[in-house]
Amino acid sequence: MANDLARWQFATTSIYHFLFVPVTIGLAFLVAILETTWYRTDNPDYKRMTRFFGTLLLINVAIGVVTGLVQEFEFGMNWSVYSRFVGGVFGAPLAMEGLAAFFLESTFLGLWLFGWDRIPKRVHLATIWAVSAGTMLSAMFILMANSWMQHPVGYRLNHAGQPVLNNIWALFVNPTFVWGYAHVILASLITGCLVMLAVSAWYLRKEDHVESFHRTGKVALVVLIPTIVIQLSVGNQLGEVENHYQPMKIAAAEAQWNSCKPCSFSMFQIGGGRNDKTPSQIIEIPHLLSVLATGTWSGPVTGLNQLQAQYQKKYGPGNYVPDVFIQYWSIRVMAYLATLILLFALWGAWLLYRGRLRHARLFQSLAIWAVVTPFLMNTAGWLLTESGRQPWIVQGLQKTVNANSPSVTATDIWISLIALVLVYIVLGAVDLVLMLRYSRRGLAQADAEAAEPVLGASAPVHALTY
Repeated sequence: MANDLARWQFATTSIYHFLFVPVTIGLAFLVAILETTWYRTDNPDYKRMTRFFGTLLLINVAIGVVTGLVQEFEFGMNWSVYSRFVGGVFGAPLAMEGLAAFFLESTFLGLWLFGWDRIPKRVHLATIWAVSAGTMLSAMFILMANSWMQHPVGYRLNHAGQPVLNNIWALFVNPTFVWGYAHVILASLITGCLVMLAVSAWYLRKEDHVESFHRTGKVALVVLIPTIVIQLSVGNQLGEVENHYQPMKIAAAEAQWNSCKPCSFSMFQIGGGRNDKTPSQIIEIPHLLSVLATGTWSGPVTGLNQLQAQYQKKYGPGNYVPDVFIQYWSIRVMAYLATLILLFALWGAWLLYRGRLRHARLFQSLAIWAVVTPFLMNTAGWLLTESGRQPWIVQGLQKTVNANSPSVTATDIWISLIALVLVYIVLGAVDLVLMLRYSRRGLAQADAEAAEPVLGASAPVHALTY
């Protein structure tokens, strides 16, 4: 019971925290593009839009940092056995994340916030690009650690049977990390683009500051289209990598209980869970699973039954099949929504090309609601990644059931879980209210605040930051 509750608690905090991370990474990059355009064109409108969306970035960073800190305490509180086991490996990337990434991001964010009209224009531009780089570096080191859990590399076992890092470069070239990191960064850019597009569409629909938000809508679409196209390709490559190192994850994603060659991909199915090995697959696409999992037209995919037998022979008795229902539907939520986003972005590009984006009421209305889709995709992606690794917490080295803190009782975890959920509900409400308030306040009010002294104008934002 304690182990299951500890898993629920970490899953809750991780998924909640990752609602903010992609927005931070994506908006930081887009705000840097807006300021770069202002620097190159000297058009004051781009400066206004940089400050406008920069405020949304600051709010998101302030709330997101708070939600992320909780996870570090959970390692020691609920997962002490795991922490001792992986400490010889995780120490290096997590230390680099704190020293080389988080401090870089926070320091330059402060310089950017308080440096308006106080430091040279070129230097101020460099600070926001440093912030963007810091957000991506932070994600890099975290993903490096997570990828090691999916595919352990660059280590040796000491006399106590614990892994100790002996080749840090192996972490950087770990195929699971390379493709997983690219996948996360692209997903973050997609999230940032859809947030910017939603805000822009809201103003276009109101016919308020049309020229300004037409520009930001254009920036969002120009970045979104190539990003989502590349993301679909990267996702395919990541599927091949996972099929090689974590075949259980890919087999479960299709509820493929028996080996196949070639293998079809079903659009959806009825049944197919742990106790149903003969699901009704609807609209099967021949060869598609082979292409996604192996990169070849007729490549083989090993079934869950065969993998279960192999794992029992290698690791001993136990159930090594992850939750098939979560795996099957998570990958489809990602794939289907990504396809819809691509089609939606192409529609927007066509409207932009024809000069109709300002007056496309249906597109503007849908764009406002489309902002929900990347959060659903990101959550599905983490469910696919983390649930698909079970029953392992470190693939092939440590099982989740053996990793929690033996001295922490189920009652202890219940208390902290309820407390965290309540706090997160409050933080989520605060973030939503602030994001809506500052995104709807209009440029006139933003300009008035920007003209005031920095400490007075920015009080609501930097009060949250500190």
